[in-house]
Amino acid sequence: MDALRHGWPLAIAGAPLLQPVETAFGEVSGDTMLISASRAATLKLANQREAAVPRQPVLLRGAEGFDLAHALAAADPALDLNAPMKGPFKAMPFAWEEQARAALELARIAGILPAFLVDPVGAGEPVALEAADLAEFSDAQALRIASRAHLPVKAAPEAKIVAFRSPDDTREHVALVIGKERSDRPPLVRLHSECLTGDVLGSLKCDCGPQLDAALHAMAHEAGEGGWGVLLYMRQEGRGIGLINKLRAYRLQDQGFDTVDANTRLGLPDEARDFPTAARMLDLLGVRDIRLMTNNPAKVDALAAHGVSITERVPHALPDNPHNARYLATKRDRAGHLLP
Repeated sequence: MDALRHGWPLAIAGAPLLQPVETAFGEVSGDTMLISASRAATLKLANQREAAVPRQPVLLRGAEGFDLAHALAAADPALDLNAPMKGPFKAMPFAWEEQARAALELARIAGILPAFLVDPVGAGEPVALEAADLAEFSDAQALRIASRAHLPVKAAPEAKIVAFRSPDDTREHVALVIGKERSDRPPLVRLHSECLTGDVLGSLKCDCGPQLDAALHAMAHEAGEGGWGVLLYMRQEGRGIGLINKLRAYRLQDQGFDTVDANTRLGLPDEARDFPTAARMLDLLGVRDIRLMTNNPAKVDALAAHGVSITERVPHALPDNPHNARYLATKRDRAGHLLP
C-alpha cells in the first residue's frame, strides 16, 4: 500500500514491472497499460475479447504510447470531457492475468485508480511481491482484538468500544457494544461502512449519517428492553473503493451518472466491502447469532456465507431528501435494496 501511494512500481513475480499511473512521478512512459475491463468499456473496447469480461484486467496498447499525462487521461474518467479522443487503443492478449488481477485489487485497497503502465521506461526501484501475497493481506483470520474501553456516546452512555487490528492491514475497525451482552438473545447488529462525508460532515448525498444515528438509538432502545446491540464500524469508505475514489464518483454523478455507473467508469466495483472481516469481528466478540439491521438482502447472504447465523433481517429505511433520492433509488433498482 505504501509503495502504491508513493508511486513506486511493483515487481510481481511472473509479470512485467507495473507502475501505478495516478501516483507516478518523473519522466515515466510506456507502450502498454493495465486497466480494468469496466474502464476499457468506456474507452470503446468492450467488443474486443480481452475487454468483454467484467472486472477482468485488460492490457491496453496505444497507437503512440503513453507518457504520464496520456496515461492519466486513459485511466481517469473525470478527464473524459477534457480529453474525449484518446485512442485508438487495442486490447492485447497476455499470460499473467493472476498477477494483473492482484495489482488491480491492490490499487483498489490503496485507494488509487486501478491503472498501471506496463514495463515502463524511467521507472524507479520496484517493490517485489507475489500474487499470493494478496490473499495473506486479505486474510480476515489474522484480525485480533487490540483494545477495549468504556465509551459513553449520546445514544448510549454505557456503551463499550472494541478495536480490532490486523498485522497486514492499516485499517483499524471498531465495534460499539450497547447493553449487557447475553448469550440467550441475539444482538441487534448493524454493519456500517465508514462514510466521512455522511457520518462526520452531514452530507445529504447519502443516508449514511442518519442510518448510523438511527442504528445507535435502535440499539439503545433494545438495551432498554433487556436486549443488546453491536455496531460494526468498518473502515471501508465508499463501499470499499476509498475516500478519494468515492469523491471521484461524486464528480461523475454530477455529470449525470448514477452510483453504479460512476464506479464502473472508474474501473472499480460497485460493491467491494469486506464481509469476511465483519464476520471475524463478530466471532472474536463471541457472537454467533444476530438480528441484522439492513435493507440489503445481499449483505445477509454475504455474512451468512462466512458463517454468521442471521435469525432476522430488521428493516432500516429512512426518508430520502432531494439530494439523495436518486442515490436511494439506484440502491433499490440496481443493487436490490428493499426500500419503501
